[in-house]
Amino acid sequence: MDIHTFFTRLWDDYIAMTPQASRIHDAFVTEGETIVNDHVAFRTFDRGAITLAALEPHLLALGYSRFEPYEFEAKKLRAYGYLPPSEEMPRVFLSELKCSELSTKAQIIIDDLLAQVDPQRVTSPDVMWAGRLWQAPSFDDYRTLMAESEYAAWLSIIGLRANHFTISVNHFRHYDTLEKVLAKIESLGLGINHSGGRIKGSPEVLLEQGSTLADRQPFTFAGGQVEEIPTCYYEFAKRYPDAEGKLYQGFVAASADKIFESTDTKRYGT
Repeated sequence: MDIHTFFTRLWDDYIAMTPQASRIHDAFVTEGETIVNDHVAFRTFDRGAITLAALEPHLLALGYSRFEPYEFEAKKLRAYGYLPPSEEMPRVFLSELKCSELSTKAQIIIDDLLAQVDPQRVTSPDVMWAGRLWQAPSFDDYRTLMAESEYAAWLSIIGLRANHFTISVNHFRHYDTLEKVLAKIESLGLGINHSGGRIKGSPEVLLEQGSTLADRQPFTFAGGQVEEIPTCYYEFAKRYPDAEGKLYQGFVAASADKIFESTDTKRYGT
């Protein structure tokens, strides 16, 4: 699969889960802006057939190279950033949950889900937008995971897919600041993630980020219970040049930590 097909299919899956993304994309295009994707992010577990190490080869096969590692101790996550083979393609951020840091009860729930994954299914690049590779958990199990890790709960019902795409504010002309972009988003009636501040990061750390609150969709859990769950969101990033005049290529862990919370149920008062 070539890199353009990969991201086209990934985008199609993403907007099906994130209707707000199409609205946002079209709103900026209508005003003459050019949409360039800064990065795409994925979530997974660190055990079973879908570990970061198992998914990474699909990125490397597209010409990506591993860049920098990141740790999120409070959220029990590790991650890597990946650089694209050419500047017009997005960076990738791939994270995984350190399951051993959860309770035994939570680990049993996760292991039961992962036991259902066909390892052969993971060998195809379309696994990156395959969604859930296991039967839906019960809502009680979902809530058990959520009490320890919103990330784990989200992954248990949403599965493997891009949890966000990111618009590069650097490529905008009129909406040339992150604040202008966020104001436009709010004018569309969409919510902003205020965790850690409306704008995360700063020119001093060479990266500013902001994001919407995730869309929500009803999901049917095991036993037939239907609940509305946060799905995916849209992010916006502005990068700044470093001391050598080169645009910063990495991610800022303190900011990314708060961006993760765009899918947290507590952001909706639930």
